[in-house]
Amino acid sequence: MGSEDQVLNLMRLLDDGIQQAENIESKLDSYDRILQSVKDQMEVMKDKDTLLSVRNDNHQKMLEEIESLVNQLDLDDKYVKSLIEGDLSTPNGILDCTAAAQQLQRCRHASIHDALLKLAAVEEQMKKFNKLKQDFSRRLIHHLNNLFIHQGNELGETLSRHSSELKLPQHHSSHRDLTPYTELMAWLKQADHNSFKELAKVYATNLSKLYSKEIQEFLECARQTIMGKGDKAKLNVSGAKLSGSSASIGSPLDSKKRAGSVHSVDSMSVIQGSDADMTMRYLFDQVFDKVLSEFEPVCLAEQDFCCKFFHLLSDVQPSALQEVVDEAEDTGDIWMKQKPKITIQLVDDDSYPREYIVENLGEGLTSRIPTSQLRQINEELRTMMLALFPSLEEDLGNFITFADKMDGFNSMYMLVRMSQHVTNTQDAGSFLSVTFASSLVKVKRNFDKFVLLQIKAIEENKVSKKAKCGVISFVNNFEDFANQAESIFRGSERHADLDKAYQRLVKAIFDNICRISGDHPKTPREVIMMENFHHMNSILSGLKIPCLEADRKEAKQQYQENLNAYTKDRLGRPLEKLHTFVEGIKAKMNQGVKAEEIGFQLAFSKQELRKVIKEYTGKEVKKSLDHLYKKVEKHLSEDENLYQVVWVAMQNEFIKQYNTYVELINKCYPDSNITLEFSIDDVLQFFSNIGQSH
Repeated sequence: MGSEDQVLNLMRLLDDGIQQAENIESKLDSYDRILQSVKDQMEVMKDKDTLLSVRNDNHQKMLEEIESLVNQLDLDDKYVKSLIEGDLSTPNGILDCTAAAQQLQRCRHASIHDALLKLAAVEEQMKKFNKLKQDFSRRLIHHLNNLFIHQGNELGETLSRHSSELKLPQHHSSHRDLTPYTELMAWLKQADHNSFKELAKVYATNLSKLYSKEIQEFLECARQTIMGKGDKAKLNVSGAKLSGSSASIGSPLDSKKRAGSVHSVDSMSVIQGSDADMTMRYLFDQVFDKVLSEFEPVCLAEQDFCCKFFHLLSDVQPSALQEVVDEAEDTGDIWMKQKPKITIQLVDDDSYPREYIVENLGEGLTSRIPTSQLRQINEELRTMMLALFPSLEEDLGNFITFADKMDGFNSMYMLVRMSQHVTNTQDAGSFLSVTFASSLVKVKRNFDKFVLLQIKAIEENKVSKKAKCGVISFVNNFEDFANQAESIFRGSERHADLDKAYQRLVKAIFDNICRISGDHPKTPREVIMMENFHHMNSILSGLKIPCLEADRKEAKQQYQENLNAYTKDRLGRPLEKLHTFVEGIKAKMNQGVKAEEIGFQLAFSKQELRKVIKEYTGKEVKKSLDHLYKKVEKHLSEDENLYQVVWVAMQNEFIKQYNTYVELINKCYPDSNITLEFSIDDVLQFFSNIGQSH
């Protein structure tokens, strides 16, 4: 900087430096342009690689989709052959056809995208599958249709082998033959539901005719057996008897007995009570139990088969019997029709013997049929079972009516047995439980009518007025009725129904004892009351039925009251004049006359007393008592044998009067030595001798 030259040199150096920098920048720019081209090329290469990768992926996915489509729509030729010409009558053929049908179902319901369904190849394959389905469906339906018809006819031909046996034919062989087709039925239900339903109808139609015929012949065999025309030996009841008296057991509680072989409840004609009748009733009980027991395995087996074969029971859950009541009339009769989703419960109210079926129990109503832990039968299965057993309820109802008309006591046997079987079928979740429950209502109604007829017979009972009354026939028969009823209902959950019947019957008996005792010309009212209530007390004491304890006490009280009334009335005042004399003394004393002054009264002097006493010698007293005993004999009946009871009661009453007279004489006439001409020992001897002589 010290000279101008140096400044110029410095400036020149700076210009050179700038020039060099510009050269470098120019080269760098050229390099950048070169690198930019490379960058563009690299990016193009990167994009090409991505596209290639995507294309490869798409190719791979398309290949997989096509392979999946082909695999799903590929039906092996062996399956096609089985569907077209597979043998449906042999086990191996059925297995092959089942496997082929399942593979066809798999192909027809393959998981394919909607867009792929529009492919011509897919559409063509689906048409092929549909044709195979239709052809095989027709072939399967035709085969099973013929098989159902054939089985119905074949089984029907075997009915004659069971016609003389009290046994309902089993269909195990039929079910066994059809079971191999179960999976094919499941396929048909999915593939062609309408045809499946029609096929089910064909099965029900053919089998229902067979079941109806079998049931009717079975019940007819049961009728013949209980009428004594069947084979009783197989039931092992020919010599069996129930406990209790058989003298008049089973007779309605009246005296209208007519010989005959059939009991008509409506006409009140009855079978004579005998050992043979007892055996027939026991036979009926065994036959009825056998009938119900035969129904259970047959219906349960058919229900289980239908559930599996027709794939009807989809869910199982706790439920109740399904039933509905249209009307509960004042008579207690009910009319029922099937309707789902209504709970059935048999109940009684205070106006026994009414019976209702209600949805909800109100106060004072007691459930008769337990409704817990039951299996629900879905409507498809219910419809199927109703179609298979269309007349079961009617046939069973007709049998119940027949048995009830044959002997009213059968309603009691049926009530107990039917209740047991209702419980059994409920626990099994059976369709039969609804039928049995409906029949149970009918049986209960018949039992109520039977009890009402007994009450009506009691109310209409008329005793002979030409002889002494004695123990009325319905009183005698009640013991036999109760003994048999107890043997029938022992341990049964239906005993409460019998208890209510007892209470109504006993009330009717008590009321009509009073009715009959009021207008009998030969026998005093007190004697009829005394004898019949004594007999009822003895019966009820022996039976020891808890619900009749109050009635037993009432019977005992009525007996005692009428015994006392009759004793006082018939004994009267055997020492009449002495009684009148004593009553006069009591009247004077009530007027204020002192006891020691009575003897100074002219009408009641010692002389007058002695005159009265002289009229009642021991001989006269004994004669009077003997005459009294003869009167008692005319009134009392030998059946009840209360002679000694009444005679002892009269003895006690006589002694009571005697002591009253003696006590008053001693009080009013002290130191007079006036005594009756007979002593208490003489009185005891008189009564004893008269009682023994008769």
